[in-house]
Amino acid sequence: MEPTGFWADLPPADRRAVTEAATRRSYRRGETVWREGDRTHVVLVLLSGHVRIVQGTPEGREVVVGVRGAGEVVGELSAIDAQPRSATVEALEDLEVLEIPGDRFVALCRARSRMSWALLLVLSSRLRSVGRQWLDVGGGAAARRVAAQLMQLAVQHGVRRGDDIRIAVPATQAELAMTAAISRESWARATRELRRLGVISTGRRQVTIHRLAELRRLAS
Repeated sequence: MEPTGFWADLPPADRRAVTEAATRRSYRRGETVWREGDRTHVVLVLLSGHVRIVQGTPEGREVVVGVRGAGEVVGELSAIDAQPRSATVEALEDLEVLEIPGDRFVALCRARSRMSWALLLVLSSRLRSVGRQWLDVGGGAAARRVAAQLMQLAVQHGVRRGDDIRIAVPATQAELAMTAAISRESWARATRELRRLGVISTGRRQVTIHRLAELRRLAS
């Protein structure tokens, strides 16, 4: 695994401690890791593959609110506060993970300051993302949902062309917007901004991702 995110910020001794406390597990593409409202408290460190984070709306729709990949930690909040899961986590492709019981994860964080700091950086980044959701009028939340949707499409349908990823989009713009729980106009505005930034280019039923790392950052 090329370390990124939480795993990249851990010193080798902390990585060994996490590995020793964890069980290595696999999930198949499309498998649900846990559902919103579940009372499980394990923490996952993703070794390979991607997951999508899905939350339900009051209207009964499911909204993709983020995509996580190798090196990232998932499920830390329920380990910290012992509350039910705040979102559903689904495997976008075959996954390899380190699964750590919540109480062991918390004990490691208490004992290892560098690990606590790495987790704090994760939570800080995600808190900023939550703050961006309040910018929906200005397109902030819409941009994040579009980025998450494009990340999901890249994993499921993307084909590499050198440094780019080309996606044959399997739905109309209106259908994609509906899945992201935003208006078609918001979807168009967000993709226009991504084109302006050079993150993507678009054609008829086609999207090419030029800056995957930036798209992933916007989706988190």
